[in-house]
Amino acid sequence: MAITKDPTGQRRNRRSIRLQGYEYSQAGAYYITVCTRDRECLFGVIVNGQLQLNEAGQIVHTVWDGLPQFYEGVESDAFVVMPNHVHGVIVIRAGVGAIHESPPRSKPSALARIMDRRRMLLSKIVGRFKMVTSKQINIRRGTAGLPVWQRNYFEHVIRDEESLRRIRQYIVDNPAQWEFDRENPAVCISER
Repeated sequence: MAITKDPTGQRRNRRSIRLQGYEYSQAGAYYITVCTRDRECLFGVIVNGQLQLNEAGQIVHTVWDGLPQFYEGVESDAFVVMPNHVHGVIVIRAGVGAIHESPPRSKPSALARIMDRRRMLLSKIVGRFKMVTSKQINIRRGTAGLPVWQRNYFEHVIRDEESLRRIRQYIVDNPAQWEFDRENPAVCISER
């Protein structure tokens, strides 16, 4: 459990969403969900079960598609942009190479820090996605520095082909299920 400070400076415990002891740079497939800040619908609308992306949604889609060019051995798989969140699968192949870091300065502690960062490859990928999309969206909106995404993200380690098949189908079907989606603000209001 990580101890952090909230905006008022008060200490609070924040439970890690990561699988304890799992190395997130090892080969495998990972299901990712990233939500907008306050679940604000920024990326478009769903009409009759069909997704209609606006300019911000198109930026999000383009940046996701471009992620593999920055990480050797990384591929994007199924992906969908929803009005206020995204779902996607990231595949890390065996033998991930350099991840664009400065070399250690011959101190063992520097090497240890680099190795720790390499174990966080998945979070680096998601972090880059959030950073680049936020910057581009804010440039277009004229809102420099305004948060686009929630602080964290959800991830799930995909452990077998059947699970990957179900997740891919869920991603494909997600726009048609928007009226029932718990991320849909209209559903949240009707449940109160």
